[in-house]
Amino acid sequence: MEEEAEKLKELQNEVEKQMNMSPPPGNAGPVIMSTEEKMEADARSICVGNVDYGATAEELEAHFHGCGSVNRVTILCDKFSGHPKGFVYREFSDKESVRTSLALDESLFRGRQIKVIPKRTNRPGISTTDRGFPRARYRARTTNDNNSRARFYSGFSNRPRGRIYRGRAR
Repeated sequence: MEEEAEKLKELQNEVEKQMNMSPPPGNAGPVIMSTEEKMEADARSICVGNVDYGATAEELEAHFHGCGSVNRVTILCDKFSGHPKGFVYREFSDKESVRTSLALDESLFRGRQIKVIPKRTNRPGISTTDRGFPRARYRARTTNDNNSRARFYSGFSNRPRGRIYRGRAR
C-alpha cells in the first residue's frame, strides 16, 4: 500500500509539473493562426499521399529520418468512421527539409509507392471545383455586377448550372 501511495504521489507531481509548464487556463483555447502564419507553416509542410492505412507517425518518422526535424505530423482520418484516408501532412521546422523530403517522391513505404508534394495553401474565397457562382437556387441576373464577381471567382458564368428551382410542379 505504501509503495502504491508513493507511485501515486510521483504521478501527481509529474502532472503538476506539466501543468506549470503549460499556458495559463485563460489561454487554453484553440490556437488561432493568422493567414501569414498559416502560409508560412504551409511553406514548411509536405503532403504525402498513398500512405498505407495502418501506418503510424513513428513509421513515417523512420522513413523520413534524414529530412530534418518535424514540428507536427497529421494523419487525416474520415470523420464518420475514424479510419485513415491515406494522406499525411508533415510540418518541418525549416524550408530546406521540404526540398530534401521531395526526393522521397515515388519511394516505397510499407509496400506502397508514396507521393510526396509540397503542401498548398488554401486561399479563402477561391474555389477550385469550378461550380460557378452563385450556388443559390435562383436565376442569375445579367447585370454588370456579375462581371465584377468574375475577377474573384474563377468558375463564374452568367448561366446557372444544375437544376433550378422553378416553383411548384412545373
